[in-house]
Amino acid sequence: MRKGFLALVLAAGEATRFRSEKNKVLYPLLGKSMLHHVLDCVFKLKPAKVYVVVGSHQEGVMKDASAKKIEFITQRKQLGTAHAVLAAKSRLQKKKDMDVLILNADLPLLSPETLRSMLLFHRRKGNSLTFLSAELENPKGFGRVVRSPDRIKIVEEKEASPSLRRIKEVNAGVYLFRIKDLLKALPEVSKQNKKREYYLTDLVEILSEKQKVAAFKTSHVEEIVGVNNRYELARAVAVLRERKIKALAKQGVTVYDPHTTWIDLDVRIGRDTTIYPSVIIEGKSLVGRKCRLYPFVHIIDSRLGNRVKILSSTVIEESVIEDDAQVGPFSHLRPKTVVRSGAKVGNFVEMKNTVFGKFSKAGHLSYLGDCQVKERVNVGAGTITCNYDGRKKHRTTIEAGAFIGSGTELVAPLKIGKGAYIGAGSTITKDVRPGSLAVSRSKQVEKPGWARRLRRS
Repeated sequence: MRKGFLALVLAAGEATRFRSEKNKVLYPLLGKSMLHHVLDCVFKLKPAKVYVVVGSHQEGVMKDASAKKIEFITQRKQLGTAHAVLAAKSRLQKKKDMDVLILNADLPLLSPETLRSMLLFHRRKGNSLTFLSAELENPKGFGRVVRSPDRIKIVEEKEASPSLRRIKEVNAGVYLFRIKDLLKALPEVSKQNKKREYYLTDLVEILSEKQKVAAFKTSHVEEIVGVNNRYELARAVAVLRERKIKALAKQGVTVYDPHTTWIDLDVRIGRDTTIYPSVIIEGKSLVGRKCRLYPFVHIIDSRLGNRVKILSSTVIEESVIEDDAQVGPFSHLRPKTVVRSGAKVGNFVEMKNTVFGKFSKAGHLSYLGDCQVKERVNVGAGTITCNYDGRKKHRTTIEAGAFIGSGTELVAPLKIGKGAYIGAGSTITKDVRPGSLAVSRSKQVEKPGWARRLRRS
């Protein structure tokens, strides 16, 4: 049995059907680019080396995959999949006794289990070439697998006769080659193709005349989705969403409406958490145990502790919510916000770059930016920190147990001492000592009869 294999991922296409200024393999599906989905799948098979063939928009592709241990190969002209393999010829020649797995970067639904089974089949049968196939109810867009006593042929849809279009077994665009046989057959592709475009599908017929070629037919047809346009991108996302939510359900998470819920693949959620309809959780967010996320909550790259409650229509970005805290409804936590254990952030409250202390409360209609709020502080309705002077941002510190009256403006830089009281409607521009009462507002003036005289005039 042959041991070890190389992987060659083809990501050089123009993707004209996407009508985009960037390579289609860079489009995200549940938080990961199409290319990353394929590379993650390939790396789980532990190949000896992974190559990515780039061409169109190669700078973006190379940047997207830079974290992976891969080597990039440039295809100067995009003349087909076999031509892309020719660009890797010098690398393949060094490993002639190995196999190479070749697949397109627009197959984000492939699973490692399917490819691992295909690899075992390829080696057990001693094949020169094994390609992945499937029986699809709607084979539109795929090449048909046509068999005869002496060869196997892939017929592309646009070249297929009406009778061939009825064939449901399709070529999925994934190939395992014995490298030495692949290198011998590649020159034959150029001889057969009058259009000067060279495709791996031609190698199926070429090799099947003299070598052992077979299809590995998978029953997991949901994995065979080639993303060639934006509608197919949406179809692929739908499959990934269902996979993610099924996995969460097995881990003890309740998702009431999978059809309206979006949870990225890298999101982790603890047992007994309940997610209501129309919730979006993106990036590498972490949600703890026994949390409740109500409708229209949107969480991005944030960390929630245990027993956290996020009420409806709340946006949380790059923030931390500790155990037993409550946020919302209609709150907005911008990046670098930390809500400590037991704190409550209520209706129409916005925070940015703020640490909000344990058991503190900001019930409604407030803005706290660049702020340090200690434990058990009460922030009254309509309180704002004036943190920007037109040039720089300044910090406000509110010590433990302070009471901030409604309609207060705190002009930073500023420090409110421990246990201090701020009278409602005040504009505070100077530090307030611990235990003090600070009031800063104009004297109330009343003119008797003024309103009555106004109405008569």
